[in-house]
Amino acid sequence: MSTEFPSKDGIIRQWHVIDAQEAILGKIASKAAMLLMGKTKPIYTPFLDTGDHVIVINADKVKVSGRKEEDKMYRHFTGYPGGLVEKSLKRVRAEKPVRLIEDAIFGMLPKTKLGKQMYRKLKVYAGDKHPHAAQKPSALAVR
Repeated sequence: MSTEFPSKDGIIRQWHVIDAQEAILGKIASKAAMLLMGKTKPIYTPFLDTGDHVIVINADKVKVSGRKEEDKMYRHFTGYPGGLVEKSLKRVRAEKPVRLIEDAIFGMLPKTKLGKQMYRKLKVYAGDKHPHAAQKPSALAVR
């Protein structure tokens, strides 16, 4: 008996909408990462992208617990000497709230080419509108 692997035609991708309003950031990120990787499907294979598309709306209304609003720092390096830029979660939420969810989900995906391919199926919007109504996404509740 041999193991059967899903072919490109055998992978059916669905669209899911997650409403981030009043939901915890980590719970949204873990649920979205599982869907993007395809771990919720019986055809999951670690070295194939079998995941679904995920749309996250209301990214500006996501909640965090504890003192993360002031204490959590987002860092990136510009490439120049002394170019380490640090911003608090509160400042990032004010400037670009989409980045909070994108960074959390990206950190939970594999750090390979396959992980980047999975990440491309993620769409995050700050408001409650999205342009993917034609794909007929199904709503998911995150608790």
